Amino acid sequence: MNDFDRNNLPEAYRPISMWGYFGYQILFAIPLIGFIFLVIFALGGTSNINLRNFARSYFCALIIVLVIIIFLAFSGLGLALLSDVSGLLELL
Repeated sequence: MNDFDRNNLPEAYRPISMWGYFGYQILFAIPLIGFIFLVIFALGGTSNINLRNFARSYFCALIIVLVIIIFLAFSGLGLALLSDVSGLLELL
């Protein structure tokens, strides 16, 4: 006897299928509309707790990637400016 029966679970606790996760990743990857859906689902716009938690984790990963990209951009810009200044000092 299987204790787990998907039909007896409330809607809020029903698990998301593998294809469901795949589809939500594709939805969240759409540039503007995906971000809007991501924010809506992460802030509780769905009754499914699993979908809300998945949206929150995707949002956190997106923020981490953006912080890394911004850090690398500024460190690269700093290195470029530093090399320009050192090139100017050699001319003097």
